[in-house]
Amino acid sequence: MKELLPYKADPTKRTPKINLERGRICIAGRSIPVNPGEFYRPVYDWIVDYIHGEIQDTSIEFGFEYINTSSTKWVYNIIKEIASMRELAGNIRIYWYYDKGDDDMCELGLILRSLVDCQFFVIEVENNFRNPEASFTIGSWCHGQTG
Repeated sequence: MKELLPYKADPTKRTPKINLERGRICIAGRSIPVNPGEFYRPVYDWIVDYIHGEIQDTSIEFGFEYINTSSTKWVYNIIKEIASMRELAGNIRIYWYYDKGDDDMCELGLILRSLVDCQFFVIEVENNFRNPEASFTIGSWCHGQTG
C-alpha cells in the first residue's frame, strides 16, 4: 500500500483552508469555488484512500463561514463515504462548527447529521470564521495555530 502524504490547501477568497493528515481532517473557511469538482476531487480521493487504509482515531472538522450548494454536495459525499464504512464507527468523529447566530450553518450541520449514521457533533462557536486570527478550540490547528 502506498504511503498517504498529508494534503494541504491554503484558503483564498473563494476556497477554504484544508488540512488532511492521519488522525485529523479539517476543512474551514468560505467555500464558493468556481469549479467545486476540481477543488474537492483531490480532497475526496485522499479521504477515500485514508478510510480504506489503516485507520486510526480521527477527528473530521468542518467550519464554514459560507458554503454554496455545489460545495455542500461535495461535503455531503465526503461525509457519506466516511459514514458508509461501518467498521470505522468507533474511530471517527465528525465536528460541524458554526458561528454563533448563524442559523443557516447550524441547520445545514443538523441536516447533514440526520443523513448519516456516525458520531456527528454540531457545535456553536463565537466569531470564528469572520476573524481569520480566531480559531475554534478543537480545530485550531486548521487555522495554522497550535495548542
